[in-house]
Amino acid sequence: MAVLVFSENLEVAAELLGKGRELANDLGTKLAAALVGSGVKGKEKELFAYGADVVYVVDHPSLSTFFPETYTEALAKVVEQAKPEVLLIGATKRGKETAPRLATKLNAGCAAGATSLRIDKEKKLLIAERPAISAMVVATEFSKTKPQIATVPPRTFEKPPRDDSRKGEVVEVKAEIPPVEKKVVELKAKEMKGIKIEDAELITSCGRGFRKKEDLKLLEELAGLIGATLGCSRPIAADLKWLPEDHWVGLSGHKVKPRMYMAVGISGQVQHLAGMRDSKIIVAINKDPDAPIFKVADYGIVGDLYQVIPALISYLKSKKG
Repeated sequence: MAVLVFSENLEVAAELLGKGRELANDLGTKLAAALVGSGVKGKEKELFAYGADVVYVVDHPSLSTFFPETYTEALAKVVEQAKPEVLLIGATKRGKETAPRLATKLNAGCAAGATSLRIDKEKKLLIAERPAISAMVVATEFSKTKPQIATVPPRTFEKPPRDDSRKGEVVEVKAEIPPVEKKVVELKAKEMKGIKIEDAELITSCGRGFRKKEDLKLLEELAGLIGATLGCSRPIAADLKWLPEDHWVGLSGHKVKPRMYMAVGISGQVQHLAGMRDSKIIVAINKDPDAPIFKVADYGIVGDLYQVIPALISYLKSKKG
């Protein structure tokens, strides 16, 4: 019996190990991690450093290219050998493709997009909370089947301190990976400007309060002065196409957790708040004093962004000399 975690992204796996340790302690069991892919042997120490007691390794040439079918087969073999009580999977794009397939194969339930996890110590159940109905309510779920599976979005939990002195047990899992009746024809590198928005410490985001695309240069200038990354609400990326979806913050976009999030011309609908409510400090600039964004803001300016932003830019430039 164990708490088992998996993500193909080692940073996300580390975050899951931090929460997994709490759950494992409450269940009185070991904390295990799955390491799946091609040429992954030798990376076990990364998982030990963040708390894993046991690492189950599936290293197979057929896993060099990600297909949810092959990763599902590999993880099913790990589950068969580890027999976990709880299985946490990172809700990355790949994790969200793999988890439901694995749950179906194992005839198990899956709490998708969990933002809170705890153990009912009396019943030994994993209790998961997750946003539902466009983040307007919080659903509390538990599974009657084993393993109890939950997917967890990146940055939901803090990564534990790294300890390179930790050692653990490595278990090599032999898995027969059936061939997949499809192939990757071409891979194109995605062009990225600056850092990924999920990794940004400071974010300035624009919404429908901007009248035209050219006006975004105002916010870009402000972002440049404070070293922030440019973000946006759904309409800017999905409807108007003023910015790529890489900048989209919200329930269907990216979840961010910066030190400071500045929402400019964003009303603050629940779908957007779901993606940025965990920011350490939230600053809102909106001409509507009743805009929902002010209910979650630490600091707010009620005013026309076309007056407020130039004033901020002028002030910052004067301070920089």
